[in-house]
Amino acid sequence: MALLVTLVGVLGGAIGSFLNVVVHRVPAGISVVHPPSACPYCSTRIRPYDNIPVISWIVLRGRCRECRAPISARYPVLELTTALAFAALASWRLGEVVSADSASSAFAELAVLVALLYFAAVTIALAAIDLDVHRLPNVIVLPSYAVVGSLLLTAALLEGDLVSFAQALAGSGILFAFYFVIALAAPRGMGMGDVKLAGVLGLILGWFGWGSLAVGGFSAFVLGGIAGIALIAIRKARRTTAIPFGPWMLAGAWVGIIAGEALASGYVTFIGLG
Repeated sequence: MALLVTLVGVLGGAIGSFLNVVVHRVPAGISVVHPPSACPYCSTRIRPYDNIPVISWIVLRGRCRECRAPISARYPVLELTTALAFAALASWRLGEVVSADSASSAFAELAVLVALLYFAAVTIALAAIDLDVHRLPNVIVLPSYAVVGSLLLTAALLEGDLVSFAQALAGSGILFAFYFVIALAAPRGMGMGDVKLAGVLGLILGWFGWGSLAVGGFSAFVLGGIAGIALIAIRKARRTTAIPFGPWMLAGAWVGIIAGEALASGYVTFIGLG
């Protein structure tokens, strides 16, 4: 198990390297596959051995091999974050795959794990882009409906559990509609990018349960509110400052995925309804 988790973490580091390209090129409308990666200062193409996640940056001491121009620390940070996220998800979910009582159940759990890994990569890319340019690009958000939806449908068919998939579809519709109403009522505070992302979040949150959907949706506003108050307190923002909400939607979704059912159950018990 430890070896599998490590291998998934290494895969995450490699994907994190690709996410650096995505974060840089997608907002600029540049292809993520052509031209090959090069130093933005001297235009020297990055050699394969200088493109090893995290390690190459450390070996080069954060500078281009040719012109010695500085390489942003965000590159290894993004790579390391993705590697750790992948390893954490593998540690959390691989046990379900290994301990499944049938091949179909094992492949179903594997499909859910792949959906979570994909969503983790999307989370990191979209959060970084939204913080940079206050945008949630359609080229990342819209395909996520198909990718996450197809993986969850595969898991549902393998397990014979179409109820969970129907719940996921309902969650997508509910969260999309909720954000759409907010966007209509307060267009200056909520963009259509947030609305489209909400449908993806609802899809995966709905799969994990109604408690996950409720907690994940609510947590976005709690986390966003705390962040806004903190920025105002340290004078990095004013009441009228536009703060990207996408990162907090994504963070809230992960709260719902990981702890939503437990938090919702605890709340219901606390208010005496459980």
